[in-house]
Amino acid sequence: QVHVVESGGGLVQAGGSLRLSCAASGSILSINAMGWYRQAPGKQREMVATISRGGTTNYADSVKGRFTISRDNAKNTVYLQMNSLKPEDTAVYYCNARIKPFYAIQFGDYWGQGTQVTVSS
Repeated sequence: QVHVVESGGGLVQAGGSLRLSCAASGSILSINAMGWYRQAPGKQREMVATISRGGTTNYADSVKGRFTISRDNAKNTVYLQMNSLKPEDTAVYYCNARIKPFYAIQFGDYWGQGTQVTVSS
């Protein structure tokens, strides 16, 4: 079994900061890319930021310069530092990890349960 668990969401005023964490655990042989996605009410899920195992990052235009993604490969953990938050950042944030379990023959996408981020104006 593989588990992906997010933490760190909450309520913050516009201009504030939050740090999300996501830890993968279980029967993990290897993890490739990890990333953060978000889904606002009535909207489709969208990519926020991704990071390769080697540290190459990719950001949505809407968060460039405000959000920073990082990871700790030894801890199977990915982080999202969110600064200068805006009301339009309000959404459920989901962690995604491309994982190859010990019992599988290929990598698969694993998702966390989501964590709510609410930015008040």
